[in-house]
Amino acid sequence: MKINRLETHDRLVHFKKDQDVNVFLGAEECLKKNPDSLKYQSHSPYIYIYSHPRTTDDGLHKRLLWQPRLIKPKPESNSWLFRAASHTDLLEICWLLPDEMLWPQFEANKLASDPDILWSIEQYKHNREALGRPHPEDWSIPQAGNILLAILRESIAEKNKESLLDRYFKLSA
Repeated sequence: MKINRLETHDRLVHFKKDQDVNVFLGAEECLKKNPDSLKYQSHSPYIYIYSHPRTTDDGLHKRLLWQPRLIKPKPESNSWLFRAASHTDLLEICWLLPDEMLWPQFEANKLASDPDILWSIEQYKHNREALGRPHPEDWSIPQAGNILLAILRESIAEKNKESLLDRYFKLSA
């Protein structure tokens, strides 16, 4: 079987770009459409976007969950973390950690090799504390708690307002 090196290389480049696009589309959707993310961004100059795969209800497939966070979580294998500037599309990669069983695939000079993933794996193995260290501009836990309380109060007030309007219009109708 003859293999055209240029065609194979082009397919590999396309495959890697396609994977990158899918990851960043998920992060962008969380950043711009997730209701919690939008609320966090209205109170904070940045948010974290944490992603991890979970098995679907049928037990056969996996899907990525995208969660906005105010505080940097601890590093875990099989997770991705981005730090995003609020109301922008600027994302900073904190880590890209695949499942530990897949780590050999990402070693240098392998088909799936990726410098960001390789760096994340090395940091996780040898410098996990630094990988999980908060950004210098991060909120303290009490500050983040106050932000979450403010968002909760706003949500409760909004629901109460909707409830009052619903009752008023139902009574007058």
